[in-house]
Amino acid sequence: MSKKLYVGNLNYATDSATLENLFSQYGEIVSVNVVTDRMTGRARGFAFVEMESEDAAEAAKSALNGTEVDGRQLRVDIAQERDRSRSGGGGGGYSNRY
Repeated sequence: MSKKLYVGNLNYATDSATLENLFSQYGEIVSVNVVTDRMTGRARGFAFVEMESEDAAEAAKSALNGTEVDGRQLRVDIAQERDRSRSGGGGGGYSNRY
């Protein structure tokens, strides 16, 4: 079963190829997603790396948390699942009833 890692405190210039090269040392990578701003397209300073196995994810987390990449100390942790029941879209609590 795959495991997703949160990678924070990234230099804005760090790209997915850099992360893929770095994390692939610890196991098979399923995906790398550098999060970008919707309006500007610029990196937001964090990413998600999905590893093929939990063991690979734990090994990468242990080895890379606190490691310096592109002048910044990485923060690597197991990603937390978002609460899908919260839409985050606002709405002000109003209903469609009249």
